[in-house]
Amino acid sequence: MNQGKTCEDLWIASVLDAWRLLEKEDIPATLEGMAALRIQGCRINNDDPIRFSIQWDALEQFQERAKIYGATDIKRDLRQCSFIFNLNHYTIEVIGYLGTVVRTDPDRMLISLGKDTIAVKSIGSFMRGLDANDPVRSHIKEYLRTLQESDASQNEQAWNDEAYQAWINRFGTPEQAAEKIKRDPEGKLGALYPYLDDSRGQNVINLLGSHAGKALALALLGAKVTVVDISAENAEYAKNVAAALDLPLTYIISDVLQLPLDQHKEKYDIVFMELGILHYFIDLEPLADLVFALLKPGGRFVIQEFHPISTKLVTTRGKRQVVFGNYFDQSLRTRDVAYSKHLNSADEKLEKKETQKVYLREWTLGEIITAFAQSGLIVQSLEESPNMKISDIGLPKLFTLVCSKASQK
Repeated sequence: MNQGKTCEDLWIASVLDAWRLLEKEDIPATLEGMAALRIQGCRINNDDPIRFSIQWDALEQFQERAKIYGATDIKRDLRQCSFIFNLNHYTIEVIGYLGTVVRTDPDRMLISLGKDTIAVKSIGSFMRGLDANDPVRSHIKEYLRTLQESDASQNEQAWNDEAYQAWINRFGTPEQAAEKIKRDPEGKLGALYPYLDDSRGQNVINLLGSHAGKALALALLGAKVTVVDISAENAEYAKNVAAALDLPLTYIISDVLQLPLDQHKEKYDIVFMELGILHYFIDLEPLADLVFALLKPGGRFVIQEFHPISTKLVTTRGKRQVVFGNYFDQSLRTRDVAYSKHLNSADEKLEKKETQKVYLREWTLGEIITAFAQSGLIVQSLEESPNMKISDIGLPKLFTLVCSKASQK
């Protein structure tokens, strides 16, 4: 072995060598166990074998090929069969789960390692399968927290690069935007209004409130509003619109997960979020716990978001509805920052640099509802709204989830 390589390099090389052996035999496989966490960056110190699950009816075929690496006899029981062999001084375990199809596993994720693409068991599958007090789950949670902080830093940089100009392009100057909100605050709230029409006199906090258009409409209708968002440019635009409306606005520039709870715990009657926000969270549990902590007993949480069917699975091309993705995909993706579509080539700075990227995780409806329900919130309703375009008839566009916090006895 190359003496210049680190132990980690050699371990990764062994994972890839085993993967290539499976690929050569055209056998579907997934890297599992602690090795799957480690290869995704969540390293847990242990001496477990590198474990691959493979299509169960190909296990005998692969065991025969692996005999040159010292493959053991196949061990069998009622639901699985397995064997081990050695590769580059590492133990490789190969397991087949009877009656399963590897390629259709919703927790199977493809990741890139250099020039190779390898299938791994998702981090989410460990989160669901491990007990809340399991030390491995705690380690994963800490890893996700670190990843979220890094992601938030990237998103903060992206959202402080030309956001103010984008809102001028979309809504006009702050004075023009204020006039539109003042003319029809209920219309500005749109589909959210029926869920917030009793907010007069209530303490309301809008998480990831962006340019604060919805929050300011609520303020005009009598609510006492606070907005939290990571972007100073969003805050500047929002404050200027509030000044044009002659409205008070508390705008906190912060990553919502860093909001100081000692100043905000059980302070709000309503927490609301809307449109294009959940994908900024790598782990929904901290967000759900935050919402629960912010609400007064008896308070209400309202979130209106793009429906996962439309964001993850189905799109329209011409007059045809096309399945374009995997609804159960759990990978982290990069995308242009949302406001970039409101910029144009005439914007001076845009000509000089590329549009900033943000890192996103698209969630299923089940994952979203489960996260908020497990935080202690009580799910009151889930409503799905159709897409109103003729070409999108039959597809959901939005969903609105309403939860409450139990009143104190």
